[in-house]
Amino acid sequence: MSVLGTLLPSNQYLTRAARVTVDFAAYVAVRGLVAVIQTLPLDMGDSLCRSLAWLAAGPMRIRHGVIEQNLAMVFPDADDESRRRLTLAMWHHLLLMVCEIAWAQRRLHLVNWSQHVRFLEAKKMLHHYLSGRPVVSVTGHYGNFEVGGYVTGLMGFETLAIARTLDNRFLHRWVEEFRGAKGQRMVDKQGCANRVEQHLQSNGILALLADQHAGSKGCWVDFLGVLASSHKALALFSLSSDAPMLVGFMRRVDRRPMQFELGLSGIVDPLDDAEGTCASVTTLTQWYNAKLAEAIAPAVEQYWWLHRRWRQPPEKVLARHRRAAQRKAA
Repeated sequence: MSVLGTLLPSNQYLTRAARVTVDFAAYVAVRGLVAVIQTLPLDMGDSLCRSLAWLAAGPMRIRHGVIEQNLAMVFPDADDESRRRLTLAMWHHLLLMVCEIAWAQRRLHLVNWSQHVRFLEAKKMLHHYLSGRPVVSVTGHYGNFEVGGYVTGLMGFETLAIARTLDNRFLHRWVEEFRGAKGQRMVDKQGCANRVEQHLQSNGILALLADQHAGSKGCWVDFLGVLASSHKALALFSLSSDAPMLVGFMRRVDRRPMQFELGLSGIVDPLDDAEGTCASVTTLTQWYNAKLAEAIAPAVEQYWWLHRRWRQPPEKVLARHRRAAQRKAA
């Protein structure tokens, strides 16, 4: 549902009365659209998303500059036609993701979940979720991470997730109701440290999106071959509480709506770390970015290429990484 925060305009320049009116009108429009989507057969929804994707990627060119910049950095050898096809496929995925979120509330439940979701590494996942220890579960803007959180709750596992509060309070309340319907609790990223610490001390599961830009003072590591700034807090949550970190994904399979595989691309335990992955915040941050990249590789079109993940690193960061690259080459 955080896709709403990307696609809806900001209301920061409106007066309070006008803002409330616009927010409520947007809420009614979105709820009406979702109600229509929920009545659509899956194949009809898929066809509609393909048509809208053509508009978004073609005539409308929504966030075209950001998408082109990201693809040029990550796939420098790809030609224009390959990038165009990837952009179109990404928009189809993003729009279908919205439909799947709407469908999940009506069509995905305990009786029929096996018709829609295939679990990979299920035993490892269950071992850590049922271990009685805290767990830090990370993923990215990849696949249908919203339905992934919904399915985790459907299986009976309560999680705490950190998310930005939407500007539209009506939509925010509705999104929270969806996320919390099966046991996923939300906390705003501003001032959440104490709440997260208490949750981990209670041996809870913390669910995080790991590919948010952290600014110039973040931990700069390689992500998909390009330097990216990551929040240090994710690694600190795991290291300070001795919580195993699981890198997971929920991606669509067989090019069909509402058909997913939920799996893990990596697990590391600070209490059993023979390879030194948990030696520092930087090594752990680099590890989960690498594992997230591994998860993305089989279906690159399901990553949010419109997401401003990569920014210009400070000169001192570039210099440090150039020196590290020279030492490695030597």
